[in-house]
Amino acid sequence: MREALAGLTVRGRAFIAAGVTAVVCAVLLGQPALTRVGVLVLALPLVTALVLGRSRYRLALVRTVAPPLVAAGQQARVTLSLSNEGRTPSGVLLLEDHVPYVLGTRPRFVLEGIGHGWHRQVAYQVRSDVRGRFEVGPMTVRVSDPFGLVELGRAFHTTSVLTVTPRTVALPPITLGGSESGSGENRPRAFAIGSAEDVTVREYHRGDDLRRVHWPSSARTGELMVRREEQPWHSRATVFIDNRAVAHRGQGIASSLETAVVAAASVAVHLTRRGYAVRLVTAAGEDRSQAWHERGGDPSAAPLLESLAVLHAHEAPRLDTAWLGESGRGGLLVAVLGAVQHHDAPVLRRMLSHQGSALALALDVDAWVGDPGPASTAVLAQQGWRVATLGPHDRLDTRWQELGAVGRSGRRPSPVAQVTP
Repeated sequence: MREALAGLTVRGRAFIAAGVTAVVCAVLLGQPALTRVGVLVLALPLVTALVLGRSRYRLALVRTVAPPLVAAGQQARVTLSLSNEGRTPSGVLLLEDHVPYVLGTRPRFVLEGIGHGWHRQVAYQVRSDVRGRFEVGPMTVRVSDPFGLVELGRAFHTTSVLTVTPRTVALPPITLGGSESGSGENRPRAFAIGSAEDVTVREYHRGDDLRRVHWPSSARTGELMVRREEQPWHSRATVFIDNRAVAHRGQGIASSLETAVVAAASVAVHLTRRGYAVRLVTAAGEDRSQAWHERGGDPSAAPLLESLAVLHAHEAPRLDTAWLGESGRGGLLVAVLGAVQHHDAPVLRRMLSHQGSALALALDVDAWVGDPGPASTAVLAQQGWRVATLGPHDRLDTRWQELGAVGRSGRRPSPVAQVTP
């Protein structure tokens, strides 16, 4: 009741004031008829508040965000499904969904005729030019009586997540080089004795096709064994992004870090679509929760893009090299680098020695603050990297194509036909 009285609208408070005034005037003037009118006017908002305060609305909300993963600049549709599972009718529902300011203004809806079994769907669009993971919700509901005398607030606690990935640029095919590395059970094995069919089997894993069961090996070992020969062979590639705060300049979406994120995302998508098994490594090291991402049925490299969507500046001044183990040896390395310091040279040399081929996009970070200076191209070329410089006004696809024409010595060879591995 106390909550309901606190929810009296201006109209409800005006009714109470008018009722009290009428009763007082009736007593002073000796008009019994006016007393009855005053009591009626005074009782109407109080009874409404009592009924509304004791009512238990069973409103159910289902929020759907489609698609839950979008690129920056694209729209997503939020659908709200509301239903009244209680038996108490209501006059008007005032809905407001809370969204971060980067997704737009807060949507508001007014719904009427809410009764038992009532169901309604409303939808609105959200759009963000900034990458990140955002929570949509919670929904607040203001319930009003049919007379507009009392208005109570309710809130849902559920939220939905919308992930906005960085923009990507379509990159032209270039000669990448590098060695092929098998993934998982694809590593080459020597046939010491027996037939190849006996060697190329493994234990049965849940979900394997039963048609691949190798019964002779299963009978010999006493456990289900399946054939390996149908497993594909993949080239491996590592996309490294230097996200240290000391290596970048600028603020917000106009910073060099955001350009580095767009470049890393574009390279990851490009390599995935070309059949590479790709992993993402940052200045803090490899995310162990993210395995090598193969194309399969997902040409957009969604897991890699989700990791880049929430990538922030790393405060450590030095690069982590723990990921340079046996699992990272061989294959292709594409590094997107910011400002390179002298103490980074041994790390870059070690990165190069662990990979079959190394390419680098070096950002001219000083150009982001209006002071173009020498980029890290010379240092990287001396280490043996194939490197191209990327500035704030450069086209990424053009620099990527130039990178394919740069030899390992840093010189541009004579034009040759580009071969896609």
